[in-house]
Amino acid sequence: MQELGALPDLDVQQYDVHPALGRHRVLDPRSLAYRRPYTGETIRTVEWAPRVPVLDQQDLLAQGIRTSEMFDGVQDVDALGSCTANAATAALSVLLSADACAAAGLDTTDPVAAEQFAIGLYADATTCDQWMDATWPSDDSGSSGLGVAKALRRRGLIDQYGHATSAEELCMLLQTGPVLMGMEWRDAFFEPVSNVALLDEIPNWESSPVAGGHEVLITALESVAEVEGEFSYEHTVIRVRNSWSASWGDSGSFRMSLALYQQMRGAIDLVQPRLDRTSR
Repeated sequence: MQELGALPDLDVQQYDVHPALGRHRVLDPRSLAYRRPYTGETIRTVEWAPRVPVLDQQDLLAQGIRTSEMFDGVQDVDALGSCTANAATAALSVLLSADACAAAGLDTTDPVAAEQFAIGLYADATTCDQWMDATWPSDDSGSSGLGVAKALRRRGLIDQYGHATSAEELCMLLQTGPVLMGMEWRDAFFEPVSNVALLDEIPNWESSPVAGGHEVLITALESVAEVEGEFSYEHTVIRVRNSWSASWGDSGSFRMSLALYQQMRGAIDLVQPRLDRTSR
């Protein structure tokens, strides 16, 4: 996708920024030209493994991360609403080789260094969200999936980014790489139940208040199902990496069915960073 120029009539849904949540939903009508429509292709299970460990946008001080040492004139904070950049950092570690990650300043072997990279990317993403006045540093303003995709492209780390607006289009994108998902995060989602951390199993999640907006990375299409010859949303499951440490959920990830995606679709946006050049 080409870098977007003058601001069009954006559809913006802002959320309160929370130490664990910092995504805003920003839809650009021009993005619809960069969808890859589903035309009946075979959908297969697939998995993408990030090279970086599961990151943690919280407990920064306990990790030894001092924002005062990263930016001039900034105080230390213990958490940042940097979920967009944390998800994008994990995605980048799939797209690039370990050597290419290192050349970009992303150390895939050190979770602290990788989190510091994500914080720097978060700062860039907030400046790419031109509709918003505040930026990090020093305002923990949150950012968007569109903003962080622009930041990756501005750095020359990806060639383009694409979008999906349906469950089938999401499945097709996952055939070629991981996908950033911005979603409304409900209070009930903070503690997923069962050993597979399936959000669908959380009782009464529909009536749970919206805690904020959150950006995560879809890393796998774990199961694909048909019922009587028709694609089954209920039995098709994606695995999603969070950025609240490996101690949360199922080793840092959760799962959800495409039926849940369909229920929440109006509050979800999907962006796939892409690296199409052959040298990675």
